[in-house]
Amino acid sequence: MRGIIHPSRRRFLATAGAAGLAAVAAPRIARAQAVTVSVGRQPWAAGNSPVTQHMINNKLFEKKAKELGYELTVDWRDYPSAQPMVEAFVSNNLDLGMWGNTPIIRGLAAKQPWSILNVGEGHFRFVVATRKDSEIRTIADLKDKTVGALLGGDPYNAFSQILLSELGSGNPRDFGIKMINTPTQAQAATIPRGMDAAVLIYPAFLKAQKEVGTVGIVNSFGYTEDHYKGPAGDGAGHLLESVKKSPFYPDGYYLHRSFWMARDELLNKHPKLITAFVAAQQEAVDALKGLSPGAISDTVEKYWGLPSDLGAKVVEDEVLFRRGWVWPTEGDVGAVVETSKFMVAGRLIPAPLEWKLVLDNVAKAAPLLREAYDLSGKKPDESAFTATDAGDLRGLPTWQKDRWKARD
Repeated sequence: MRGIIHPSRRRFLATAGAAGLAAVAAPRIARAQAVTVSVGRQPWAAGNSPVTQHMINNKLFEKKAKELGYELTVDWRDYPSAQPMVEAFVSNNLDLGMWGNTPIIRGLAAKQPWSILNVGEGHFRFVVATRKDSEIRTIADLKDKTVGALLGGDPYNAFSQILLSELGSGNPRDFGIKMINTPTQAQAATIPRGMDAAVLIYPAFLKAQKEVGTVGIVNSFGYTEDHYKGPAGDGAGHLLESVKKSPFYPDGYYLHRSFWMARDELLNKHPKLITAFVAAQQEAVDALKGLSPGAISDTVEKYWGLPSDLGAKVVEDEVLFRRGWVWPTEGDVGAVVETSKFMVAGRLIPAPLEWKLVLDNVAKAAPLLREAYDLSGKKPDESAFTATDAGDLRGLPTWQKDRWKARD
């Protein structure tokens, strides 16, 4: 005999059954994955400063990550130079960072678990500077003098390239030049006692030129500065013929490119975050391109310490704003290989990098950069990548590396 179900019990069972059917039928809603990523930047340097500042102000990395399924917290960290970031990478205490060729080359040579991503800044002007009462007027006048530079960094590499083209060797010792390490650009820009000259990044030079009268001799683009007096003429703006010997011409004596780097642990575990990070950078460049160079500089005045008219000069040099995009090209990556050859001449490393080693490294992130490229609104076509009249070395992007010229 069947039992009698009370009406209230019947209503409960019907409701529960309907709810169960609804739960089965409803689509599963994925929960966003919560992740914290640490990002190092160099806000006292060049183009990375306004780009990352715009990303921070508008939470662009977080927004792009959310579109790809992440609830992201970004731990932004400011560094005065590359070396502390490299040390943080070594100790697994930083996920993303940006630095120039020298530490990248050393990291690749040591087979560190790091990957090259995209261009963080480039075409940075380095100035060989001295005091306004100095008798040093040309590069040849630096023989047997003391020169300050960030040893193991881009300022030293740029100086080495200038020496090579102007005097025939990239090794300062061949000319009796004593090098002093100057990790603090602001101090070096004053040309303190004990130094006859220094190699300065452009923002530091412009600030010191205005405030203490520091003068320039030549710059890494291959032009004379205001204190120059020699075969090319007097004063600033004369092209030095020796720059045409450089393999980096028309970029200058030195092909400065700083790349964003990722620890492979992050790239392998959360590849979509790499895509989001690079897409956020491109969105920042798109937005900043709508401003005047002076207005872009004003967004980072607290770091550069420059008025709009001087900061605009730094912005106008920047390859990211000249191009309007962050995608790495064959020419950009070539800077890593070519610079490694000159580091051998300067006795910084025993042997140059092989192209295969570098190609294998960029291959890890190349598909993710292509995804970021596809996500971005404004895209350069192939003719923009391969333009030869733009004033900087270019080439096809890393995701088309199979079409690059044969190397080695």
